[in-house]
Amino acid sequence: MSVVRSAFHDECDRLGTVLRTLDRADLDRPTRCTPWTVADLLAHVRTGAGRLADMLRATVPGPAEVDAAGYFGAAKFLPEVDAARVESARVESARVESARVEAARGGAASGSAGSPPSRPGAVLAADFDRAWRATLAAVDAHPADRVVRTRHGDAMTVPEFLRTRVVEVGVHGLDLAEALDRPPWLTPTAARVIGDLLTGGRALPADLGWDRLTLIRKATGRSPRSRAEQDALDAAGIRLLAFGG
Repeated sequence: MSVVRSAFHDECDRLGTVLRTLDRADLDRPTRCTPWTVADLLAHVRTGAGRLADMLRATVPGPAEVDAAGYFGAAKFLPEVDAARVESARVESARVESARVEAARGGAASGSAGSPPSRPGAVLAADFDRAWRATLAAVDAHPADRVVRTRHGDAMTVPEFLRTRVVEVGVHGLDLAEALDRPPWLTPTAARVIGDLLTGGRALPADLGWDRLTLIRKATGRSPRSRAEQDALDAAGIRLLAFGG
């Protein structure tokens, strides 16, 4: 649990630092996760990072049925499910923007109109920080073998579901960095957790020359795999985890 918890903490903390630097133009940029803008994708990540706190308030569903690999390996995102996910992120993005506007109005009404306005990203960062810190507080308040049920119906242990949250924040962090024209900020702890999940903990063939960032990009479709690279994986008997959604 400690490795996964640290990875989640580190990656969320890093993303929060980035959020504080964003302005309105940054948030309106398109992402590879069509049709989401940066603001929409951030709303999706925020929802995912905070989901476990609510899950831990629910009744224990029984024994665990899948691990993190099984969670991602099963096809879940049917057209209607995917459409709901897209719309949910847009609604959440609109909620946060509305809260930011109201906060700015409140500041003006209280006599702080002469103060420089907060960057839109600062409001997002505060909301995101509350979400992921609430998740860790809830995790710390329960036994490590506690089982939760996901919105897809999977019964999973808390460490295994938290591992999927590291993937969500880390991989979508690559998407956000690309959309913002910034270098990737993936943390070493998150890269280790995600990389081990993708390879099943097996070492990659040395002749591939991949670091963990390259592995994650190629395994998740952010960068293409050449035929020679796939042949090297096949020869080593390594089948990278394929996301079913």
